[in-house]
Amino acid sequence: MGVDLGDLFTKEQCVFDDFRNRVIVIDAYNVLHQFLSSIRQRDGTPLKDAQGRITSHLSGLLYRTANLVAAKIFPVYVFDGTPHPLKARTIKQRRERKEQAEREWKEALEKGDLVKAKSKAQQTSRVTNEIIEQSKQLLEALGIPHLQAPSEGEAQASYMVKKGDAYAVGSQDFDCLLFGAPILIRNLTSSEKRKLPNKQAYTTVHPDCIHLEPGLQKLGISREQLVDIAIILGTDFNEGMKGYGPKKSLQLLQKKGSLENALDTISDPKLKLSSDEIMIVRKIFLEPTVTQDYYLQWSKPDPTAVIHILCDEHQFSRKRVEPILENFSTLHQITKQKNLFDF
Repeated sequence: MGVDLGDLFTKEQCVFDDFRNRVIVIDAYNVLHQFLSSIRQRDGTPLKDAQGRITSHLSGLLYRTANLVAAKIFPVYVFDGTPHPLKARTIKQRRERKEQAEREWKEALEKGDLVKAKSKAQQTSRVTNEIIEQSKQLLEALGIPHLQAPSEGEAQASYMVKKGDAYAVGSQDFDCLLFGAPILIRNLTSSEKRKLPNKQAYTTVHPDCIHLEPGLQKLGISREQLVDIAIILGTDFNEGMKGYGPKKSLQLLQKKGSLENALDTISDPKLKLSSDEIMIVRKIFLEPTVTQDYYLQWSKPDPTAVIHILCDEHQFSRKRVEPILENFSTLHQITKQKNLFDF
């Protein structure tokens, strides 16, 4: 998802204690997709309750959010709103890829290849409206604030950090940098161990921090030029230009200054982008649709509601859920004692 700008920015390895008493705005769609992809059984089947309903997202939200809360990190989840019309192509392509992966998952299961089956199964994850509503209900019961973005969740999260209402955005998506997030934290809600692709081996995962302004200064470009690089590479809103990777696109912008100047030097009509397309995509990132209508409050959790959602409705173990609930009262107590933004 999003534009792969990872090769252009320096990543600083962090630990949870670096974010102690900090507000982190989490891209809900991104992490829900992560939970649905990674929290699966050996054959790739997602966790399900007795009625056959998927519960991987609920498990991820409970345990990964509990880890943040235990470290005295203040999470806020932002959900996507209405996608921009230009995103329709990307959404269609993603749906087609998921359908293909689902066919390959079934084929791998028939052949008894569990490694390939799980790999393909992870590519079939869908964040449905039902999953979103269940996630919101659980967050409310846990006392964790969430809000609905008018459009892109990354844009809203980035705006909240720029405004000073949060320290950083938590997401795997580099698009947050295009939306102007001063600090992006990746791997914040990941498991501490991650399986290496196509290998029976695991690596330790740490949170990574990317600071936008120092990164831009090191590259010698502006945020506007970074957006132009993304347009060349292709975003969720445009196809981009074939044959251009991050470093080649960076060199082009460093030399020519702007996308318009760069395109004037390219003779191949297949590589051209229309001026209208460029202006629209630029505006999506540089003047995103966001809301100022939100209020962040970490409430005391409602144990009865949490138990009902997880244990009564979806057959989670009470013995595992009840001890975790004690952690969620911590944030409410801290905010009662002191204004969070004075920390």
